[in-house]
Amino acid sequence: MSLPPFQSLVDAHWRDVGRLAHALAGPTLGDDVAQQAWVQALAAYPRLTSARNLRGWLLTITHRCAMDAHRAARRTTPHDDPASLAAAPVVGAPTAPDDGLWTRVGALPERQREAVVLKYVADLDHRAVAAALGTTPAMSRRLVSDALATLRLDLEDLR
Repeated sequence: MSLPPFQSLVDAHWRDVGRLAHALAGPTLGDDVAQQAWVQALAAYPRLTSARNLRGWLLTITHRCAMDAHRAARRTTPHDDPASLAAAPVVGAPTAPDDGLWTRVGALPERQREAVVLKYVADLDHRAVAAALGTTPAMSRRLVSDALATLRLDLEDLR
């Protein structure tokens, strides 16, 4: 089996990896997550045994890097001097096309939010979503369906 050069993989999928990293990790960690995903992909690429679904493989690595970043953020200890935090510059989040929708997506339970992002931002099918989440395709369908039902109810309540 012959793999394409790694640079051609980067050229073909760098936007997908970046979009997914920013969608899962947020604007502050998105670049770091994408970079970590590319580093891990480069390290694992020579040992890859199949070139069948390289995009899905990359997005799975990106999803796992985002999960690692969230776990690492939870492990940090609070700052000893709260007064020094007030002096830190505040960077606002970039505006999303529909802030209200993304706020509601962000309020979904973690697994549902991840499933919706993988399905609609990363444009993965249910098998790839299931692989990224470590579940079955039926469960990924259920997660996406439940999330969409919750979002629809939220939007109906606004009307």
